Amino acid sequence: MMLGGATARGVSLIKLLPPFRFRFKHSSALSKTICFQVYSTEASPGIERVTHEVLKEFLATVENAPTSNAKVYYGYIDKICKAGNLSVASKMLEILNDKNIVVTLDVYNLILVEASQKNDIDLSCQVFRKLLLSCESPSATSCLKFAQAFSKVNDCVELLRFLEEISEITCSSTSSFINKIIFAFAKCGQRDKSLVIFDHLKRQGYGLDLVTYNIVLDILGRTGRVDEMLDVFASIKDTGFVPDTVSYNTLINGLRKAGRFDMCFVYFKEMTEKGVEPDLLTYTAIIEIFGRSGNVEESLKCFREMKLKGVLPSIYIYRSLIHNLNKTGKVELATELLEELNSSSTCLAGPADFKQKRKQRKVFSF
Repeated sequence: MMLGGATARGVSLIKLLPPFRFRFKHSSALSKTICFQVYSTEASPGIERVTHEVLKEFLATVENAPTSNAKVYYGYIDKICKAGNLSVASKMLEILNDKNIVVTLDVYNLILVEASQKNDIDLSCQVFRKLLLSCESPSATSCLKFAQAFSKVNDCVELLRFLEEISEITCSSTSSFINKIIFAFAKCGQRDKSLVIFDHLKRQGYGLDLVTYNIVLDILGRTGRVDEMLDVFASIKDTGFVPDTVSYNTLINGLRKAGRFDMCFVYFKEMTEKGVEPDLLTYTAIIEIFGRSGNVEESLKCFREMKLKGVLPSIYIYRSLIHNLNKTGKVELATELLEELNSSSTCLAGPADFKQKRKQRKVFSF
């Protein structure tokens, strides 16, 4: 079993201290003795004392002032994490959940960070499950730290089983959650796991959306897996989704990086024929490709077309055109473009022109 292995390996290095007990006196739901099994290294008796003191304060606060500011609970759990008692921190989190005390996302992320640093898969899964059951939407950071805990694990069987389980209990959109997970594994260098997750959940019929496919296209494009990227793009249509500007841009850029310029032109033509509007990123890629292939006339044609459509050119496009025109001996045209670029009346694309792409891809950016 993959889950539980990280915690079990540490048992031989620690000793079991006397359990700490604290009794709630007034709450029927909590009128029982809560027993924490506190662990510490033999060389750190001070940690035992700190842990006991923090637990006393924590449990007293839960009993006497449960509506305390969320930062107070964060502080208690932070101290326990720094003492190295992650299992106790998880138990504290469970108590807060059971008492319906509001727990901020920062608290979950705090434990996930510590668990990922120790590659503690079992604890990472426990905390991530608690996060989803709380109906708090996991952030990109939550998913990233969860993914990092699996960095030294090759077998995906338990991971896939766990993802299937939590996909059923998440309060947020299933596709949104899956997208964050797939992206997180790719972000932390586990792209093969991202693709395994995608393939598995796709076969099982879980809720994937167009954003999922766009993320996978990007992963495959960045790793040069052109044939697989083309297969995934073709499969988008089989699902009933319609490729959008982000889909085509991702595909074209992946093909461009692989030197498949001929295929770039094919999909650019398909894009325009299907009524999918090219944007700044599309024209940037196509103008560069035409220029690198020596076809500066087509580059200029695209340049004029984008301006007619109201797409502002960027300084990068100007520089690319000027460079390729000079390279092919068209010095006069290059000079004209340089003067146009330097003109105070020339409007250039700025950060706002990338807003649509950022909105479509949301937090997904390598």
